[in-house]
Amino acid sequence: MAKVLAALRHHWKKSTFGACLLGWGGHWLYGKHCDNLLRRAACQEAQAFGNQLMPATMPLKKATVFLNPAACKGKAGNLFEKNAAPILHLSGLDVTVVKTDYEGQAKKLLELMENTDLIIIAGGDGTVQELHANVNLLSLCVQAAFSKIPIGFIPLGKTCTLSHTLYPESTNQVQHITNATLAILKGETVPLDVLQIKGEKEQPVFAVSGLRWGSYRDAGVKVSKYWYLGPLKTKAAHFFSTFKEWPQKHQAALMYLGPTERPPEEPEEKSSRPPLYVRLYRRLRLYWSSPKELPQEVAPENWEELKMSTIELSIATRNRQLDLTRTEDFMDICIEAESISKGEFVHRGSQKVRDPHMCSEGSQRIQASRCILQLPEGTEGSFGIDNEEYEAMPVEVKLLPRKLRFFCDPRMREQLLQAAVQ
Repeated sequence: MAKVLAALRHHWKKSTFGACLLGWGGHWLYGKHCDNLLRRAACQEAQAFGNQLMPATMPLKKATVFLNPAACKGKAGNLFEKNAAPILHLSGLDVTVVKTDYEGQAKKLLELMENTDLIIIAGGDGTVQELHANVNLLSLCVQAAFSKIPIGFIPLGKTCTLSHTLYPESTNQVQHITNATLAILKGETVPLDVLQIKGEKEQPVFAVSGLRWGSYRDAGVKVSKYWYLGPLKTKAAHFFSTFKEWPQKHQAALMYLGPTERPPEEPEEKSSRPPLYVRLYRRLRLYWSSPKELPQEVAPENWEELKMSTIELSIATRNRQLDLTRTEDFMDICIEAESISKGEFVHRGSQKVRDPHMCSEGSQRIQASRCILQLPEGTEGSFGIDNEEYEAMPVEVKLLPRKLRFFCDPRMREQLLQAAVQ
């Protein structure tokens, strides 16, 4: 023992390095062990769903999974297979996995969605918004034929804004993925708003988070270029962007309509259609009993117009601040003040990387159900629509309230209802 201690003391540099390496290895192995325990517990919970008895005449529920293997720098496929796929298969679902990494998928997507009971999107924000084959998955879900199909979201990407609304926060990626997958099996859903964004010539694009246009978004896109600066990369990206023309102004004209009253929610299951003779009797009685009324004139829409000069404009849904009991439907328009110092720009830009649709103090805030954004001719730059890049152009943005139903963790739904009561 004395010889060992003497050797360690004599080669203290190697001993220190070995001890650090051994400590790191032990910590890594312990983390892997904890992840395996989380997966085992989730699989046992999923097996309880699969062991439930069902009538022999009832078909298995069909689930279609749209998996983006390119998410999370190409690790999404492995994350799904290790953490989510076993849970789905043990639950008794008839699972079909579609990888969104090849061309010519439009026809296949339509066929699959016509024969599915629930849709599962596995990836990041970009997977929700757009597929690689230039097929807008969200636009298919918004269609009347598919809008009633519940949607599950398994967060596998680097940016998963939607998961903050649907699932509790978790620093452990394995726990976050397994919790999201189990939430799909538990069946609790919440209605989410959708934005329809339409240009002059392009087909409409749909978003569940929102649209951003301005300097904060442009600087945030370049953060990954400064990876070698570690935790300082976010501030560095915004600092170097201030070397351009300052202040960075974005000028446009905005027309908008105010909030609309929320109609009562339709029942999920409609009553069976009455017999033909009952329907004929009702129509004849309605025709003979009520006098014909002249069509009422539709009140003109009260458009507001605003000329603006801003450092950034954002148009966002209320999905991050979900309120199940509110009586009005609207989207939030945030017009950031253009006159800020470079230090404030770097500070606020770092905050917006964490919360892209944060509206800073001193900004102009507008609630609208519909808006038209007019840009000057020759305007360059890009929009960020659910973290996907699109060419900046004049657009009309329309709110589609409570258009889609997403699976959520029952604890999150309970918190929303408790907050509404208070």
